[in-house]
Amino acid sequence: MIKILTIIGARPQIIKAAAVSRAIRNHFADKITEVIIHTGQHYDTNMSQVFIEELAVPQPHYNLAVGSGPHGRQTALMIEGIENIIRSENPDFLLVYGDTNSTLAGGVAASKVHVPVVHVEAGLRSFNKSMPEEINRILCDHVSTLLFTPTLTGLNNLMKEGFVNNKKLDASIDNPHIYHCGDIMYDNSLFFSQIADERSSILTQIGITGEPFILATIHRDNNTDNPERLNSIFSALNELSKRNSLSIIVPLHPRTSGLLSVNLDSDLYNQVKSNNLLKVIQPVSFLDMIQLEKNAELIITDSGGVQKEAYFFRKPCVIARPETEWVEIVEAGAGRVCDADRERILESAGYFLSKPVIDYKQVFGDGKAAEFICRQILSCSKQA
Repeated sequence: MIKILTIIGARPQIIKAAAVSRAIRNHFADKITEVIIHTGQHYDTNMSQVFIEELAVPQPHYNLAVGSGPHGRQTALMIEGIENIIRSENPDFLLVYGDTNSTLAGGVAASKVHVPVVHVEAGLRSFNKSMPEEINRILCDHVSTLLFTPTLTGLNNLMKEGFVNNKKLDASIDNPHIYHCGDIMYDNSLFFSQIADERSSILTQIGITGEPFILATIHRDNNTDNPERLNSIFSALNELSKRNSLSIIVPLHPRTSGLLSVNLDSDLYNQVKSNNLLKVIQPVSFLDMIQLEKNAELIITDSGGVQKEAYFFRKPCVIARPETEWVEIVEAGAGRVCDADRERILESAGYFLSKPVIDYKQVFGDGKAAEFICRQILSCSKQA
């Protein structure tokens, strides 16, 4: 029996962890013990606990409760807390997801005390180091022993950075093993799609059952904290709803919601508030999000995860960022990178609403990435 210490902290990591926890429970319960640390990076109930309960992620064994704060302070508190738990639990591996401060903290803490790091969603690159996520993912990749990349692009990115991927030698921090395993979020989307149909009532709750609508999510701080960018995006959403007589559903992170009255021009803010087609709602659960994604005509987002989910459910996507890690979506013609450019957002949304033919190729695996990850961790443990 091996012990894996899993780090979660933000909503996307909780969702991703559901896939691996489910694989352990269903297929590897006699071989793997999982101990979960919640860093407390997302501490709002709607952004954290509701996902743990809804997706049947085991309740965290530890919660560091670091809360929000400057990057340095938040990450330092996480590193200290994770290192203390590592010394107490003595795990065989530490597992991290994605590219948040929790990811970075887990990678640093474990590598410093010589516990092998397993990085799920390795190799992704925006090639924009002004993004905190880019720094986090690069640094974590380079202290990991096992790297699981969801796409061939991710694998190629790692090889270009000097990873050799020599599996003739045992996996170690100096000889990391890299695997193209597919995307665990595809595992989750397949698994939870039918459950969302049965349990979610979000369409009825917001009064759009049977109606065409657009789904928009905006949360990145370079969009929400920059008045010019936020005004451009919401001006596009406001105009798009009126031009097409379409409802636009905008589930807003609590922090973003509070910034609308501060960062939007007063005239635009009043227009947004009075526009019955532009429905700004509270954050939604993962099952509700799936229902919104499955039923939307179009998705506008600055979220990497939502870009993928749009693709999984065969929905076109307008990307409100200057770049994307998920280049496969753009190459398939299913997404357009528009940054926070009002006219580009409007033009691309109009194009996709005309229902062009899109070839949604299967580039994110077979829906069994989590099982593959568990098998490779077990295989690596036998080398020790």
